[in-house]
Amino acid sequence: MPEDPTTLSDFNDPITTVDQLEAHAGTAPEKVRVKEIKALDDLCRQFIARSPFCLIATVDPEGVIDVSPKGDPAGFVTVLSDTVLAIPDRPGNRRLDSYHNLLKDPRVGLIFLIPGKGETLRVSGRARIVRDAWLLERMQVEGKQPSMALAVEITRAFMHCPKAMVRSKIWEPESWRNADDLGDIGDAMIRHGKLEQTPEALLEEATSEGLLRLY
Repeated sequence: MPEDPTTLSDFNDPITTVDQLEAHAGTAPEKVRVKEIKALDDLCRQFIARSPFCLIATVDPEGVIDVSPKGDPAGFVTVLSDTVLAIPDRPGNRRLDSYHNLLKDPRVGLIFLIPGKGETLRVSGRARIVRDAWLLERMQVEGKQPSMALAVEITRAFMHCPKAMVRSKIWEPESWRNADDLGDIGDAMIRHGKLEQTPEALLEEATSEGLLRLY
């Protein structure tokens, strides 16, 4: 039994070409290839309207990929047309990784989820950070509107099969492992950032700086 790898070069049997990949895993049938569409139809619109959570993938100029979660009441993503949607930006920690990336490379990928449903909706396109008052006003929650939004011009969309959700049992609470003993964001910040603060002091600081504000 070899030692666990510490770099990618430690793996002895990689797949490095498309021909190898397709010979090993096969190719998608025609009905799977043609399910991709270039604009949102009624099914996509209904899915987005019921989704309270999505993931946003972006890439920086060095090719480092970032995936950021976004969540709000179901329907928080506004579909403006068959080819444009908008995602509100709520108060956060102000790292703004996705936004920094998009200012340099507008390509974006989205995955929408609906709790309890196996299928996901995948959307790709180009994004722009916008501050149009008419749009921000439409995105109010609890009387608070976002200071900006992410507008996405869609280039492709398709439904993804539920196998990952079925295998993971992600929507089956009885299968969940208890995570009460895992560290929280404060523990991670102190450990990873080598901060000389107690969790209580860090929480007090975050509260005073408004970092815990939802809207």
